[in-house]
Amino acid sequence: MRWITSRWSTNPYYALVIAVIACGGIPKGYDEGGYSASVALTSFQSDYHLTTQWGYDDTELANRKANITSFSVLGAALGALIVLDFNDRLGRLVAWRLACIVWATGTLVQIFSSGIYGLLLFSRIWAGMGAGALTVTAPVYLAEIAPVKTRGLVVGIYMVCLLAFLAMGFFINYGARIHMASTRTQYRLVQAVPLIPVGIAYGLSYLCPETPRYLASKQLHQKALQALARLRGRAIDDPEITKELATIDARERERATDIASVSHWTIFKETQTNPNYRQRFWLLIAMQTIAQWTGGNGITYYVTSIFEYAGLEGNTNALVSSGAYGLVKLIFTMAFTWGLIDFLGRRRCTLAGLSLQLCAHVYTAIYMGLRPGSATNKNASNAAVASVFVYAVGWSIGLCTVPYLYGTEIFPTRIRNVSYAISMVLHWLFQFAVVRVTPNMFVSLDVWGAYLFWALICFSGLVILGIWMPETKGVPIERMGDLFDGPWYLRWRARSREWDVPSSTGVAQNVELKDGRVLMSGHSVL
Repeated sequence: MRWITSRWSTNPYYALVIAVIACGGIPKGYDEGGYSASVALTSFQSDYHLTTQWGYDDTELANRKANITSFSVLGAALGALIVLDFNDRLGRLVAWRLACIVWATGTLVQIFSSGIYGLLLFSRIWAGMGAGALTVTAPVYLAEIAPVKTRGLVVGIYMVCLLAFLAMGFFINYGARIHMASTRTQYRLVQAVPLIPVGIAYGLSYLCPETPRYLASKQLHQKALQALARLRGRAIDDPEITKELATIDARERERATDIASVSHWTIFKETQTNPNYRQRFWLLIAMQTIAQWTGGNGITYYVTSIFEYAGLEGNTNALVSSGAYGLVKLIFTMAFTWGLIDFLGRRRCTLAGLSLQLCAHVYTAIYMGLRPGSATNKNASNAAVASVFVYAVGWSIGLCTVPYLYGTEIFPTRIRNVSYAISMVLHWLFQFAVVRVTPNMFVSLDVWGAYLFWALICFSGLVILGIWMPETKGVPIERMGDLFDGPWYLRWRARSREWDVPSSTGVAQNVELKDGRVLMSGHSVL
């Protein structure tokens, strides 16, 4: 892989394309930080009758708040499913633009719903559809334009963008609470902020090309060559460009069928009848399931309340701490993206992250069960607050980001869109369930029970992913199939050799087990 040099990754046009498409993470990130925090603003609660003065009991108020917070996530699941067709038929870039439009129109409606509860819930679902579609299209696009050795970095930038706006959202709410009057303008301004960067990115997207892999899959080889050369900052006739395109095109020549001419159901059946594909598909599903039920997004959406449970007094202090929580996630996701993911690898980061999450959950469960309180035991309270940040570190370097990258790199082009989109539909459905039930879990399980449940999921994840998850660092997308040959329970032993550029025949290199045995040799690509 010596032919992938730093000058490729520093091409200004390539950097611009990455930055533009990574802005697809803004809607999800700001919804988890900015919008979820704005629900606690006095102006918003007054407008949408979220206080006891309107005659609702605690259960009814909790349900109204949970619906407002979670309905965007429900819409996102639908959007992730719908974008399947757009990704294949219209292309990744056009699907990205359509998703931005859907999200922006829904956001505008929810900003100006003016206290109409039903209209707000509808607009939350509509905007969520756009945000959910972007969580599929943006990472797929980024994975398909990235050289193999920087694929983790490139896809990870999507998460950096997402988390930057998540953290920013808490501080914007803090500023609005301190400096603005409690009128509709207060929460409208807070909720309108992400429209600006996404709107700019939408305009700049007309400078971006379609991905070379998608163009090759549509048999548009000349356009694929031009797009690849432009992204790499080299001439079309550069031998290294020709060689990389041959790598991309090798699998497509083996499968002459245009991916858009095959139904999604047919492709899904192929993922279940082909043992190699089936292993990859269900590993990603397991990863998404574990990721969501470790409590990650439930904690993020309700982190202000969690800090209050941990002993912080005053909504303002909790909001500032929530902003710090967002910054910790951002900083460690950046460290993960710009170093750990392509140095330590996906597997080590995932297991290390789950271990930190498990430790944080165990301590918090004990603290919440004993309830010493900040007044009687300040040290225990401070440790409970610290455990939230420990959890944030573990979440950021592990399952917060790895499923996005893993889901876009382990599948061939033919089945990537369907498989990854299905995993994201499940991601959003589980996230909706977690966000919707977390307040009820805190009540019915007395807080500590919720943390115990999340701890058990973390432990299960360490066992399942520790056995099943192979390392994909440095493995070209076209050769991922080599890692998944053989029994699933041997995945933990597989490691890739140094990969060279494949020949036009598509013959793969070996994948070696740690005991020196060769898992496969000379296997056809994918």
